[in-house]
Amino acid sequence: MKMLFLALLLMSLAGAADAKPWWIRGVESNDTDFLPPDVAFRVAARVDGRVLRVRWVIADGYYLYRRRIEIRAESPDLMVSAPVFPKGIDKTDQYLGAQEIYQQQVEAAVPYTQFDGGAHPLQIKVTYQGCAEAGLCYPPITKVIYPEHPSPVAAPATHPWEGYAILGGALAFLLAGLLLRKGRQLDLPAA
Repeated sequence: MKMLFLALLLMSLAGAADAKPWWIRGVESNDTDFLPPDVAFRVAARVDGRVLRVRWVIADGYYLYRRRIEIRAESPDLMVSAPVFPKGIDKTDQYLGAQEIYQQQVEAAVPYTQFDGGAHPLQIKVTYQGCAEAGLCYPPITKVIYPEHPSPVAAPATHPWEGYAILGGALAFLLAGLLLRKGRQLDLPAA
């Protein structure tokens, strides 16, 4: 009886391994033809002065809808203005009609104001939707992102002669001390 149960369990698990995710059921392509959404549309953000730069790198054969991209403040006391996008490519979508899309990459400039003086880390919420040229459209994707801050400005490099000047000063001090003590005897306790 246990062997029969184990055999049925293994057969049901094998069937589950062949199941397609809900968003590609009914699509005639092989389910390995499409990239996972985080690979097809990689998103990151960075701080550039008082502007957040939100950038998507889009895999070959995929595109993002301009009207399906939203960028909102997530952290307290943060206000973001409307994002500014470059001109995209016009596309007529069979389901959504005339659309502006982005391929390869796109970067939005988002002016922001932080009211707490930087007490809270910057967090934004991005929502976007895209498709594969082969016919798969992904559901909207929402992520909370912590924009990268620029690296602090490094201290200017010291000139190699500065180290020699310090060493030379120390040697001059020792030499002066030896010269001033010349002819004097040290009073050492008798042993």
